[in-house]
Amino acid sequence: MQTFIDHIPLELISRLCLALLAGIVLGLNRWLHHKSAGIRTHSLVALGSAMAMLMTGSQIGADAQALSRVLQGLVTGIGFLGAGVIIRENSSRRIHGLTTAASLWACALLGAAFGAGQVTLGLIALSAMLLTLLIGGPLEMLVGRLTGHTHTENGDDLQANCPPATHRIKKKPHTHT
Repeated sequence: MQTFIDHIPLELISRLCLALLAGIVLGLNRWLHHKSAGIRTHSLVALGSAMAMLMTGSQIGADAQALSRVLQGLVTGIGFLGAGVIIRENSSRRIHGLTTAASLWACALLGAAFGAGQVTLGLIALSAMLLTLLIGGPLEMLVGRLTGHTHTENGDDLQANCPPATHRIKKKPHTHT
């Protein structure tokens, strides 16, 4: 007797598993650095992207334009999630979360690559992204020390070129005449 599992194509399972693995690897790095978006967020982003590509690609007559529109939607939509992890502190004028937002964006595209069956591209990109996340912070600190630039402990921190909130332009009160 055949079960439901027997009817699931191995190709589908492998694409989703690769997307999940990419999300776990990138999310684990962010989680180990105590970031707000960790394993679950990255895994869900990668799986969702893979599903979008698989759904579009599985349609009879799906063409490159249809896949391109899905990718455009993913790139745009993930920006809203990424914006949610970027925080600006008014007191120190520092911005946190840029690397995590970028890793979420890249994770969406990794999931899309695996979902589209671009396994080699996805694995090479995953390796490059993990290498960037692992050595990027220490490399920034080393270059900062060599060049004399100050660097914070967290590689996500940047000095914002924005005035503090107390210096914002105030509107004139409306007067009735």
